[in-house]
Amino acid sequence: MAEAADIQGARPAPARRRWMRRAVVLLAGTPVFAGLVYMPAPQAQAAEAASVDIQLHEVAPTAPIKSDTLTISGTVVNNGREKITDAHVGLRVGPALGDRSSIGEAAERGSFRAGTDPAEISPEYAVKIPSLPTKVAQPFTIKVPVSKLELDKDGVYQLGVSLSGETDSRQYEQVLGIKRTFLPWQPEASAQRYQMTYVWPLISTTHLTAETGSDDVQTPVFLDDSLADELRAGGRLEQMVSLGKDLPITWVIDPDLLQSVDAMTKGYRIRNPDPAGKPLPGKNKAVAEQWLSALETAVQGKKVVALPFADPDIASLAHRGKDVPGTLGQLRPATDKAKQAVETVLHVPASTDFSWPVDGAIDPSIVNVATSAGAHNVLTRSDSLQETGTLGYTPSAARPIGAGTTAVVADAELSTAFRGDMLSVGNSVLAVQQFLAQSLALNLQKTDSQRSVVVAPDRMPSASQAQSMAAALRGLQAGRWTQPADLEAAAATKPDPGAATQVPGAGQYPEALASQELPVAAFEKIRATQNTLDHFKVILTAPDRVEIPFGNTTNREMSTSWRGRPEAALDYRSQVQQYLNGLTEKVKVVPKSDATLSGHSATIPVSVQNSLVQDVHNLVLRVKSANPTRLMFGDKGEDQQEIVVQGGHSQTVKFDANATATGPVEVTAQLFTTDGVPYGKERRFTVEATEVTSTVMLVIAGGVLLLVLAGIKMYASRKRVAARAAAQESTQPSDESPDTGPQSTEASGSGETVDR
Repeated sequence: MAEAADIQGARPAPARRRWMRRAVVLLAGTPVFAGLVYMPAPQAQAAEAASVDIQLHEVAPTAPIKSDTLTISGTVVNNGREKITDAHVGLRVGPALGDRSSIGEAAERGSFRAGTDPAEISPEYAVKIPSLPTKVAQPFTIKVPVSKLELDKDGVYQLGVSLSGETDSRQYEQVLGIKRTFLPWQPEASAQRYQMTYVWPLISTTHLTAETGSDDVQTPVFLDDSLADELRAGGRLEQMVSLGKDLPITWVIDPDLLQSVDAMTKGYRIRNPDPAGKPLPGKNKAVAEQWLSALETAVQGKKVVALPFADPDIASLAHRGKDVPGTLGQLRPATDKAKQAVETVLHVPASTDFSWPVDGAIDPSIVNVATSAGAHNVLTRSDSLQETGTLGYTPSAARPIGAGTTAVVADAELSTAFRGDMLSVGNSVLAVQQFLAQSLALNLQKTDSQRSVVVAPDRMPSASQAQSMAAALRGLQAGRWTQPADLEAAAATKPDPGAATQVPGAGQYPEALASQELPVAAFEKIRATQNTLDHFKVILTAPDRVEIPFGNTTNREMSTSWRGRPEAALDYRSQVQQYLNGLTEKVKVVPKSDATLSGHSATIPVSVQNSLVQDVHNLVLRVKSANPTRLMFGDKGEDQQEIVVQGGHSQTVKFDANATATGPVEVTAQLFTTDGVPYGKERRFTVEATEVTSTVMLVIAGGVLLLVLAGIKMYASRKRVAARAAAQESTQPSDESPDTGPQSTEASGSGETVDR
């Protein structure tokens, strides 16, 4: 107890005198017990024989005033081997703790410490438990007027709830278990209250893919339907909105979450677990609509800060991605999209002047990257930008760190107060009381400066953590030692001239955080996807249909939400690249079979297929001969034609080919963009150039010979006919000669007919 009384700032009288009086009465009344309690070995044996677990389910009010009745309820469980008898649950109130560090030290203490833990208050407020069998939970409720607690000056008081009783092996009263918490005591408003800014983050993991439907509205495709679970009643994000609407907070929102939920309200699909299957229809449109409506109502009149789109991992970019070409260039578009998304979906103005590295951990490279997109404020934490210890109090959050940048330093103890499992009501009660204790102790520090304190919890609090956070903020709503302020006001507060402003070096960045960063290979993969996209959109007549969804997906690939999930992050990046490759392959040269070129020239057709829903242009189809000395296109070894192909159609292009020699020649057909960059796969086929064969020549020669022979025969026949006619004419009288002509003509004609 002397240890507690000697804590810095604890006033020895009258609190110490009262505590000493309680201790003397207790020890004087139980001399045997006193001797045994102070002997370590028997106490250890007692703890082994009967270990009692005490859980607190309620401390109300969390920050009482003089007229209140303090209610403490919970359960005790006998985890020992022996039944406990003649037991009671008592309340112990210790002296005021002097500073913030002593609160942490008291919270870490485990078992009962005689001489350190205070005596019980009046037995009339104890709860008697005649018998407590093993493994049985026994509820209790202690009610005591605050005026009976003999609280003196404003401060943080220790509360101990203990169970004392006997066992068969130790038949004397002993303390078998204790649970410690804190009671903040400032019944009247302080003359000087500091400003508290509580960051209320609305951030989720990545849910949307790059895939969209072929319809006009491009129905989005989600990885799964897990976002709906967060949005529906009782879900994590539903709790964040329903609790936050009545609290003095600053909303810090990832615009990608808003865009994803907004997409659900317009109709959406879910990626089919079967890779060969079509996307499945989403069924939670109404859930998304309800959540978005509730959020729009909740943010009215509140300060809204928009993080860059998809909450990029600033530290990973600074340490692993900045040397990959084009990576840092993604931040400015992400910031521009952020403001637009918030204002479009929620219809409220949003600030984009804040960057928030993971856990507020910074070094010079992180600060440089954080501000490269235009933000002037970096939200860090006091366990990163640490004080030297010369001030003796917690300074204001705003710290100038050079180049017009302000580090907004969140208080580490308050920011991490609700980490861990808050599903256990006992854990939640203790966390709330410790948060309030720390917040009051901060205000009791000696300083004449008006201060601003920022609290930045983890990015994605669970539903139970959000409930605990809300309970703590409700405990401050009386405004007896704090007053609310928004994040912009905290950043604009006049800095404390004695506060630390030196950004820690790169070697001080936590190894645990560094091990979770996105690897360099991730940024190289993202860059490769971006290169493919840049090449693809050149040929599109409606490039926005791919540029917008893939641009957003590029931001999502850099998201902070991938920390601790390297395999999922790799799968996501691979799926994005595969899907984009599949789209680019929908525009292609159709495979062509080999062709035969008979003679010296012919026309060779080549087809281009476009399976996209939009037209493509800015494409050139080029054919090239592997042997221009044998096969030429036009007067050279290659030829090309610019083409435009309608969506869902094919187009055939004809090229004039000329053969200078016979034999097979390989031909390559390849698409190029109009700026000369190859597009898609090349297609190869063979053209067989042929000449007139020997068989054909024999047939032709035979035909010619037959014609010649037929002509000779006809000539001989005519000559014989003419000779006979002449002989007849010489033997006939002269008076018959007029009839000879017609006879000769008829005979001649008759001879021609027979010869054919």
